[in-house]
Amino acid sequence: MAYSKRCIVTGGAGFIGSALVRLLVRETAAEVLVVDKLTYAGVPESLKEAGLDAATLESSNPRLRFLKADICDQDAMDRAFAQFKPDTIFHLAAESHVDRSIDGPGEFIRTNITGTATLLQAALKYWKSNPGFLFQHISTDEVYGTLGETGYFTETTPYLPHSPYSASKASSDMLVKAWHDTYGLPVVVTNCSNNYGPYHFPEKLIPLIILNALDGRKLPVYGKGANVRDWLYVEDHARALLLVNEKGRIAETYNVGGHNERTNLQVVETVCAILDEARPRADGSKYASLIEYVTDRPGHDLRYAIDPSKLMGELGWKPRENFDSGIRKTVEWYLANEWWWGPIRRGRYAGERLGGAK
Repeated sequence: MAYSKRCIVTGGAGFIGSALVRLLVRETAAEVLVVDKLTYAGVPESLKEAGLDAATLESSNPRLRFLKADICDQDAMDRAFAQFKPDTIFHLAAESHVDRSIDGPGEFIRTNITGTATLLQAALKYWKSNPGFLFQHISTDEVYGTLGETGYFTETTPYLPHSPYSASKASSDMLVKAWHDTYGLPVVVTNCSNNYGPYHFPEKLIPLIILNALDGRKLPVYGKGANVRDWLYVEDHARALLLVNEKGRIAETYNVGGHNERTNLQVVETVCAILDEARPRADGSKYASLIEYVTDRPGHDLRYAIDPSKLMGELGWKPRENFDSGIRKTVEWYLANEWWWGPIRRGRYAGERLGGAK
């Protein structure tokens, strides 16, 4: 691919961020600076195949650098822009787990709102002497609220967030758009549906179910498992982000979705069925017997579904995976890569929340 920009990727050791970094290093000529605070969900091992040494945070790939820093630190962000001289930024750094936002909203407000404002100020200062710069903000479909049994979120759907997490992301979206409208900063925003795939942190639904099942632990499903999500394979999302960065129109929003609606219960049952084939239980019982319905999350949105027509029609994006192919690849990856998730489950993540569906 001819793409050769200098890119800052915030949250580049996270789930979606690391997928984007791996894509940039593997398939483009881009130079990448990852900026990540390495909170609990920042896993530098996710960048191993991109050339990063997780212990030293040094890279064997000359096109990849790592900066451990907090996006709320104005001086650090100003220095990062001044020293790296990026052509663009992919802003993915965020607190993202809804349950955690309910238990402790303060960090979500700080990182997702204050952190975004800090980056925008650094970007604005930098852009004034580097007019070709683009600020790309990556957000979520949760800002739109909830859907009934029919209909889809589009780029013109009014915002109606219901959790501290989605409210903080809606706020950050508005800040990005305001910096364009007020100061002229070139920006583009993307809102995505639920991502899944390799390197997904173990508290999220799909990896949680896979790993709990392998451990013979209960598989928690909120309520009756009837909440519907539109599932998007993370590598398809990363390709969409790169395409928007190359060809998207300034000040536009693009929704990224996979047209793969499933109830949470359907997702769990699919994972169980794949595991029954790939790694049968020693006692011959089915993994689905481990399903346990738990008290529903407060304000749990019923259904999310994205209409990605604008992205597909204007920019020609098309997902490579459907849910059936992507979920099988995901389960197979977790079965083959205990080196990545094992230390998280047994080490610093031991005793942490089991979480639930997004």
